[in-house]
Order: sequence, then structure tokens, then C-alpha cells
Amino acid sequence: MKIGHLPDVQILSLPLLTIAPKEDIHLRLEVMDALADADLAIFVSPNAIECLMRLLERPWQSFGKKMIPIGVMGASSRVALEHHGVGLESSPTPILLPPSNENWDSQGLWAALQLLGWDWVKRKVVIFKGDGGRDWLADTLRAAGATVNAISVYARIPLDPESPVWNGVLSQDQADSLWLLTSSEAVRHLGEVMSTQDHRSLCCATALCPHRNIAESAKAIGFGTISTCQPGDEALMAAVQVWLAV
Repeated sequence: MKIGHLPDVQILSLPLLTIAPKEDIHLRLEVMDALADADLAIFVSPNAIECLMRLLERPWQSFGKKMIPIGVMGASSRVALEHHGVGLESSPTPILLPPSNENWDSQGLWAALQLLGWDWVKRKVVIFKGDGGRDWLADTLRAAGATVNAISVYARIPLDPESPVWNGVLSQDQADSLWLLTSSEAVRHLGEVMSTQDHRSLCCATALCPHRNIAESAKAIGFGTISTCQPGDEALMAAVQVWLAV
């Protein structure tokens, strides 16, 4: 991330997870079959949107017997959809998301979906996600009676613990470090690697997290100071500026 004009700040990139899209022809057929009679599609992240659109290579409204509304958990996913023309059609695809960025998560989306007043027993939902991850929303929809098909369209590949990329990070004085953490799974991988390396303790470092679940993961792996901010690059940058000014 580029943070204004800060010549005295060293910025290091540590790509803890690499997103690997799945492009198998059998997966494409599975997705097309699932969408044929779906009542709702849910994307858990912008990565899920990008990977699915790459896989399908067709306009969203060309699938299904009727227009399929889409549920997302935050504004970045809505932007990703609009990048592919979804929601901008002559008859726009409905895009559902929590109204407040404080609730941009599975629970917030579920609250927004309940406002539809649907009888979930009669509904088929397709969730597009990555390998692993939380199953809370799928389980909640099933408990409400919906037929749920969760399809993984990408894999998350953890950064190899032997990668030289780690060297520049682990050699730093953590007392003067601010870590921008944007994924709970990435934070857990960080904790696993740090627990097996000769490193200076994270108890002296500060973690900046755009969601409470990420903050909880950061606390679990030993960050001494944890700050939270709203999601999105602008909010992250503003929070970084505040940390630098202290």
C-alpha cells in the first residue's frame, strides 16, 4: 500500500496468501447447473467474484431461468460486480449487502437477507467461496430451510515458510511495526510461521484490522496492541496516519 508522502516509513509487503482461481471445465459445468434454478447467489469476497467471472466468461444475466439476485458482504464486492457490469444492466441485477460497513460480514448479510421476507424452505442458494473459510452463513441458511450449494472457485495458497520474503519482515524491530491484516486465515498462517521461527515477539507490534474477526485472530497469535478500523483502503490509510501521528 502506498501511504502518501512518508519518506521515513519503510513499507514491506508480505503476501501471506495467494489466490489461485480454479479453471476446471467440470467446475464450470457444476456452476452453470447450480445457477440454472438458483434463487440467490452469494459471493463471500471480491476474489470469489473475479474468479467466477473468469471461469464463466459470460454475462451474469445469461444464467438462470430468471434474474438471480446477488448477496455480498461489503462495498468492495459490489464494486467488483460493477466492474463486470453486474448491477449496471438495463434491468439491474439486485445486489444485496448490509447497509452499514460495521456489519460487512456473514452475520450482517444474513440480517439483510431476512428483510426479503422469503420462505427459505422454498429457496435455492448458491454460495461462491474459496477452499476452507467460515461456513456460518451456509449453515444458517440450511437451518432456515434453504437448499444451499457452496462451491469453491479458488484456492488460498499460504506463503511458503521457507520463502526469502519472510526475511525482511522477521528481521525488523517489531516494537516499531504496524501490521495491516486483512484476512483471518492469513493471520492464522502468520501465527503458525512465527511460532516456528526465531523472531522478535509480536507482543511488541501493533495490528491494524478492518474487522473484529481479524482482530480476534490477531489477538490469538500474540499481537500486543490491536486497533480496528472500517473496511476499505481509505479507512486503512486514515488509521495508519493516526498511528504514525501518535
